[in-house]
Amino acid sequence: MSDSGMNDSGANDPFIEIDRGDTVWRFEREFLTSNWTCLFGNGCKGILQEDATELNQGCCSLGAHFGDGPAGQNEAMQVQAYAAMLAPSNFQFFDAAHDPESTPGALSIYGDDGRTHTRVVDGACIFLNRPGFDGGEGCALHIAALESEESPTEWKPSVCWQLPLRIDWEEVDADTETATVRRWSRADWSTHGETMAWCCTERSDGGEAYSGSEQVIDSLRDELTALAGDEVYVELTRRLTN
Repeated sequence: MSDSGMNDSGANDPFIEIDRGDTVWRFEREFLTSNWTCLFGNGCKGILQEDATELNQGCCSLGAHFGDGPAGQNEAMQVQAYAAMLAPSNFQFFDAAHDPESTPGALSIYGDDGRTHTRVVDGACIFLNRPGFDGGEGCALHIAALESEESPTEWKPSVCWQLPLRIDWEEVDADTETATVRRWSRADWSTHGETMAWCCTERSDGGEAYSGSEQVIDSLRDELTALAGDEVYVELTRRLTN
């Protein structure tokens, strides 16, 4: 890490920059020092047009979209490989995923032939275990990862484990790019964001989510480390504690 990457640009700057040479990481200071916390199963209203707290769908109503291009296809196949490891005991829609009419040896987890997103079954992502399921409510991939003593960041689609964090990539020149890590906003949900009952990261209508016992820099340590690496995370915490 260069010397320029070791000096904080000022506590009043909205973004903390860490220069890694080929990538300049920019982190939203206010969000990382906030006490935002995920309210899934604890009052989350979901992302539908009306308050749907009772459905306990969180942000899983639309299914998960994979990345674009070859990277997205690789992610889609990786998620399918992990899905093949799920058992009926922790995957409510096991039978739907193992549709005998699908391609032999392949799971029916995709929502389209292009494998760009997961299937929506009964109004939400196929991997979402619904309230009352004996194997546990929430993402089946997340549950299985924890049962295997592994990080959910390895099992789940990237858009899922990264939320509420978002990365904006921008090319500076042929050798350098910037990666801006910030909270999601309504605008990031495109037109869907205009009709959601709330957006948990927006203080104006999701203020109740800013009620955690830790700062985001601590509560989302695994996610931030998976995004930027150990060295960047260590430097980021150093900046925020000085």
